Amino acid sequence: MGIGLDAVTALSPTSDTRAGEVLRLRREISRMQRRRSDQMLLPLDPALAPLLPDEGLLTGTSYSLSPSPSLVLALMGAASQKGLWCAVIGMPTLGVEAAAGFGIDLNRLILVPDPGDRWFAATSALAEVVPLIAVHPGGRLRDADVSRLSARLRDRGTTLLVTGVWPQSEGSIRVHDPEWNGLGAGWGLLSDRTVTVTARTRRSPLPSSVRVRLPGRDGALEPVTPELAALPALPLRTPADDPAPELLRWAEAG
Repeated sequence: MGIGLDAVTALSPTSDTRAGEVLRLRREISRMQRRRSDQMLLPLDPALAPLLPDEGLLTGTSYSLSPSPSLVLALMGAASQKGLWCAVIGMPTLGVEAAAGFGIDLNRLILVPDPGDRWFAATSALAEVVPLIAVHPGGRLRDADVSRLSARLRDRGTTLLVTGVWPQSEGSIRVHDPEWNGLGAGWGLLSDRTVTVTARTRRSPLPSSVRVRLPGRDGALEPVTPELAALPALPLRTPADDPAPELLRWAEAG
């Protein structure tokens, strides 16, 4: 998977050749060095776009997420399909098959599953060249470190997705109210999960929510089509409203 495999080796605390791999990773990063993009937004899947004011992720900022691998992949899918590099740091349970199911190009995906206490160094290094990074922090940071990383994000136009609470973030995106489908009365297989995704941002402090299948039946993100509102029940008729007695009296009079 190109540089992704180098990153996994270079930043794993159990590697015997760690120093050499770090140098190789740095050379790869230098080779990939990109100019700051003028693009102000990273695209989102249409099912998630209504969550954010401009229907995309602001570049040069960070977002705080629920610790949900499916949410991370769903937020990365549209950007990856546009040809952008993505990176995932500190999430060893995230699988490449699941990533592919969300439309992520594996040839442009960097995985650093177990960086240990070097997760911040890995994030800072990749922020130089990768426009979209998701990270599960391996510990708390000093305010100065957070400020330094935030400045690098702004300078490089990189967007950071952080699972958990993150200071100086542009907003939060949360998953809640899950409902699994596919099980019967004690039998069957789980087929998909319906959740509510809610976002708050600095520019739009009032929450915005969408209901989606995450994952859907094919393993990807699916919008939930609102059901038609139930027709109002017809009003109950009373004996006084019944025309039958009047009709009978009219017939008898005739």
